[in-house]
This record gives sequence, C-alpha cells and structure tokens, in this order.
Amino acid sequence: MRELSTHDTVADAIFGAVTDHSRPLLTYYDEATGERTELSAATLGNWAAKTANYLVDEIGVDAGDVVVVDLPEHWQTAGILLGALWSGADVRIPGPDATAAASEPLVVFTSRDRLDDHPDADEVVVASLDPFALPLRDLPPGIGDYGSVVRVHGDQFVSRSPAVEALDGTPTAEVISEARTVAERDGIAAGTRVVSTRPWHTASGVLAHLLAPMIAGGSLVHVANATAERVTAIAEVEKAGVVFAE
Repeated sequence: MRELSTHDTVADAIFGAVTDHSRPLLTYYDEATGERTELSAATLGNWAAKTANYLVDEIGVDAGDVVVVDLPEHWQTAGILLGALWSGADVRIPGPDATAAASEPLVVFTSRDRLDDHPDADEVVVASLDPFALPLRDLPPGIGDYGSVVRVHGDQFVSRSPAVEALDGTPTAEVISEARTVAERDGIAAGTRVVSTRPWHTASGVLAHLLAPMIAGGSLVHVANATAERVTAIAEVEKAGVVFAE
C-alpha cells in the first residue's frame, strides 16, 4: 500500500490499495429484481473517474465544495460516491444524522422518486439505478440523467486539489484513518471478500460498510432484499471471507 500525500483523496486510497484491477471490487445483488452486477476495480474506477471529471470540468467542483448524494445502495451509487470523493468534494448524505453544510451543494445526485426532496437545488442529476445504466426517459426539464451526463467524460482521473473535507464535513485523513480502523476491527484485510447487507445511505454507513472494505484492499458484495438463507448461499458462491447480515 503506497503512502498517501496531502493531495490524495479517499478514492485515491481505495484504488491505491488495489493490486489487480481486473478482479471484482464491487458486486451488487438485488434479490427483488434478480440483478447481479459485478464491477472490477478497473470498471468501477472508470465510472468513478467519469463522475469526477464531470464534477470538476462541467460542474466546477473544487476541494471542499459540497456534493449531495441521496441514493439507495446500488453500484451506480458507489460510482457516484467514489467519483465525488475523487473530485475533492465534501460529500453529504441527507438524513437525520447529517450535519449542516457551510455552503449549498453544487449538485445533487438522487433518484427519480426523490426529486421532490430537492426542489431548491441548482443542479440535479438522477441515477436510473438500472443494471446497465440505461438512461431515464421523460425527466423534468433541467434534470440530468447520470448515465448520459458522465458517459462523455474521460475514464481516467488524477486528483487536482489538496484533500480537505471528504464526508459530512470530516477531513479526508480522518475518513481514511477511520475506514482502516473499522476494516481492521471487522477482520477485513487485503484480498478479503466481504458479503454484506449492511446499509450505506448515511455518512457513517458509507464509511463503515462501503469504504472500509475497499480501503483495506478487500472487495464488497452488497446484497439487497435477501433472506438470511439466501445471503448464506450467496456467501458460499462468492467465497466470502467475512459475512455481515442485518
């Protein structure tokens, strides 16, 4: 694991821990729809890079600017979160535990059914949460479709600004350190395959249940809408070293 510099972001720490970019980094199951989407570190990195390039080049995000991500657990959500962190943004997850941001968000990423929760946002992008990131049709005027707006951007990204706040106002170095502490506590090390139903729709959930496995050099299999028996079966198929079922 390489030593991080002051210009590194949480995403740099995650992708810097990868030793084989062709191996799965995130696998997403939704037992309600039958979806299973597997993303290698290279593929997830491409989506994150496209998101970061969109945020920096099109939205004008600079270090410490606020980006809101109001989405359920999904592989697209992971790409958006990692891209926003890579851009140097202070990522905010709405909810009762969220702290107030010092400035208004430059952009809000959300789903179609949550649009009414962000009536005053200047820039809104909707993620389709489609297994293949197919675009949404008939969005209201002025609302961007995630897959469409990021596809035109490059799939490589290099951090351009010193890291400041990363997640809910917490400094980047603290987020990285805490994520590594959580991973060690949970028995996650480099190469560990983690099967989990733990939520990551709060800042603390994102840190502990999404970022921590990856920052330790492990890979995450997130399972939604599954019975305990089905989680056990998936863990066997995925050769999980650690299983978290809630």
